Formats: sequence, C-alpha cells, structure tokens
Amino acid sequence: MTARVIVGMSGGVDSSVAALLLQRAGESIAGLFMQNWEEDERRGPCRADEDRKDAVAVCAKLGIPLYLRNFADAYWDQVFEHFLAEYRRGRTPNPDVLCNREIKFKTFLDHAHALGAERIATGHYARVDCVDGHWRLLRARDTGKDQTYFLHALGQHALASTLFPLGGVEKADVRGIARDAGLATHDKKDSTGICFIGERDFRAFLSDYIPAQPGPMRTPDDVTVGEHAGVFYYTLGQRSGLGIGGRRGAEGEPWYVIGKNVADNVLYVAQGNANHWLQSHRLAASATTWVAGTAPAASFRCTAMTRYRQVPQACTVELDGSGCTVTFDEAQRAVTPGQSVVFYDGDACLGGAVIECSDAPYGGWEAGDA
Repeated sequence: MTARVIVGMSGGVDSSVAALLLQRAGESIAGLFMQNWEEDERRGPCRADEDRKDAVAVCAKLGIPLYLRNFADAYWDQVFEHFLAEYRRGRTPNPDVLCNREIKFKTFLDHAHALGAERIATGHYARVDCVDGHWRLLRARDTGKDQTYFLHALGQHALASTLFPLGGVEKADVRGIARDAGLATHDKKDSTGICFIGERDFRAFLSDYIPAQPGPMRTPDDVTVGEHAGVFYYTLGQRSGLGIGGRRGAEGEPWYVIGKNVADNVLYVAQGNANHWLQSHRLAASATTWVAGTAPAASFRCTAMTRYRQVPQACTVELDGSGCTVTFDEAQRAVTPGQSVVFYDGDACLGGAVIECSDAPYGGWEAGDA
C-alpha cells in the first residue's frame, strides 16, 4: 500500500516529531531522506551520514518505510551556483529560500508524487490553510521558531500538497514529545546555519570557492583602520571578525560593517550599533513571488521582515513590473542586498522579493540601482 503522505526526514528532532504526530493522527506515512550535499574533496564534508543514520533509526522506531534520495546535483545547479554568484557580487544570499522552493517543495514533491503519495510533510514551523479555494501560508503558533520567512516563495501548488504538523506546536514541547516516544533524536542538537557548511568556519568554507583578496577597511571619512580578508566574506551590520583594535581619539564603541565596494575591494566600517550609516527607510527589491499567485494590489500596506526573526515592520509596498519599492514607517537597520524582504498581512505570509538596494548611505540607491 502506497503511503498517502511522505515526510521529509532530515535526521533531526523536528522532522521526527512531525512524522510521529502524523502517524498518531492515523495518516498513512513513509519517510524520505534527502541528501543535498556530496561528501567529496570538491564539495567538502557534511553531516549527511549521521543524519541519515538518525532518520533510519526514527523510521525503524515508527515502523515506516524510508526512501533515500540524492538531490546533490540538483542542489548544486539550482541553489549553490546561485549562492556563489551572489557572493561574488558582494551580496549576502539566503540559500534556504531557494532550497525550499527548488529542492524541498519541488524536487522532493515531484519524487513523492512519483512514489504515489498525495502530499509531503516537513518539520518546518509554519501553518497552511485554505480559504475560498486559495491556500494560505500562515505563521506558526510559536512565533519565535516561525519559518515562513524561508518559505515565502512557495506557491499554490506546493502549499496544496504540503502538511506542516508542527505549525501548532511550541518548540519547547517538541523534545518532550520525542523523548516520551523514545525517538533517538530527542536530544540531538538543532542544526544551525547553512546545511552544507554545518559547524565549520564560514569564511574558510567560502574561501575554497572564492579566493581571499585582502584590502583596506575604511571609515566614511576615508581613513584606513584595518585590513579585511576579502569583501565577499562580510555582511552589512557584521561586528565579529573585523579585528579593529582601539584607536587614538576614537570612541570605545564596537565597529560594524556599513558598506562594500566590490570593484575597488574596499570594506567600509563605522562605530556604534545604531550608527546612521546602517539605517534606511526604503529598499528596492526584484524577483517578487506571491503565495496567492498575484500581488494584493499595485500599492498596498502590510508588514515586512528584512531578516529572519525580526518583528514584522509596518510599510507600504509599491510594485513596478517584477520588482517593488518598500517604504518603512520606521528606519530599518542593516538592510542587506541579496537577502529577502517578506510581506505579511497579520499571520498570513503574502510573499516576498530579493533586496537589491536601500537608501542607506552605502545602500546603492544613489548609484541608480533602484
């Protein structure tokens, strides 16, 4: 008998409990483990072996079949190549958004349908419902773990075929559920960061693909205060890893990255977490995607996030072709090209776009990028 739902088993506690809850609800389920990164000299080590063993153990405990699929080539072509191209431009991409759209809710979904399943399920913290024939992506009950920011590029087809069993569960309860059920992953540490980097140093990983090109770190007054390892390795608002010591006549506040000039290989820095160099009210974005398939209107009010776990901020969105301009009621800190701006109407995620530039002093607005 073909399982009606195939659960994406990552080898972590969240997907384990997602499968358990579906089974307890009487669903016919199977698991599928996706390997999205090859462990070889070219691509570097990953925790896939450990995760696969944990997925096997959980499925054995639940008494459900587990399919193993290697999507590494698709991940390389559809996600990682874009990731590298963005960094070479001096931007800070968010590969999780593209991975969700292209791999977890497209390639995986296609494989599940080919296996005869009607739907897929994952351990993401989000909710889905259907109103008047239109599927909606909703924030999770546990807003501190909500992952709709990374899921905003999903459309009607994906949402109609997806279950999020943890959408109404508090993260604090998940480990207890796993422990009480005797699942091997109950005390496994949550994965952080980008899956193919794991616990390794990010700069060292990126240097294997984008060689270091050291250059000056300068203040807005064009005073050199240090040397960077390569502008590609830094992101706006970054504090750690700058290595700028105390300077005579300077305040004692920490230094932060405020801008990058890729062409001249210059990293701009300034002191103070709230310095005005990082503040912006407007941003321009491209490649808009809408959960409903179309935008709410040519111009509309909503709230938006420019980074994960940010409290949604009040703004006005004005569309222009496939892009948009977003004007916030309050100044936003460190709006970063390559990241996503994601729109909300209450708990409903409307969609999002890729940030191109902002009106911060080094945000690229004056250069005509908007």
